[in-house]
Amino acid sequence: MRTTRRRVAAAASIIVFGAFLSLMFGVNDPSDRAIFAQALATPTPASPPAFDQAAAVAKLKEQIKGHEQEPAEKVFKNLQLPALKSMPAARILGIMELGYARSLGVDCTHCHVADKWEADDRPQKQIARDMFAMMGKINGELLKGIKNLKSGSPTVNCTTCHRGQTKPALNLPG
Repeated sequence: MRTTRRRVAAAASIIVFGAFLSLMFGVNDPSDRAIFAQALATPTPASPPAFDQAAAVAKLKEQIKGHEQEPAEKVFKNLQLPALKSMPAARILGIMELGYARSLGVDCTHCHVADKWEADDRPQKQIARDMFAMMGKINGELLKGIKNLKSGSPTVNCTTCHRGQTKPALNLPG
């Protein structure tokens, strides 16, 4: 009941204020009234600021300063891929930024929660781990079994299928 009264009072205030503006500034044209109504409308809350990947990577580089050459598993929390654990910590940032983000056309927040990089809150993070394991099986086992490949060490990576998109490219261009 009180809420309804407040809404009615607020609406009445806006109408009175609009009438006041009309009298003060000679607003008689309906289109001008619409402009005033829009100006008086409750503003929508601002959307959160866009994620700044360059700034986030710079901040991470600063945080690991002095530990760049240590094994990544000693520097980063919740690193689960065995192939990445022994790599130098500085290399992991490049792999994440170029190998994952760029290959899928996303930023870090596609898989990670900003400033809580170790969190497993997003399912995309586990999907990326599973896709990495699939890539390892293809490169380590399956490609070696294909006879007559011209490359001595054929490999696939994220870009092979994703081509800068989150969903693998399934259709050939026109």
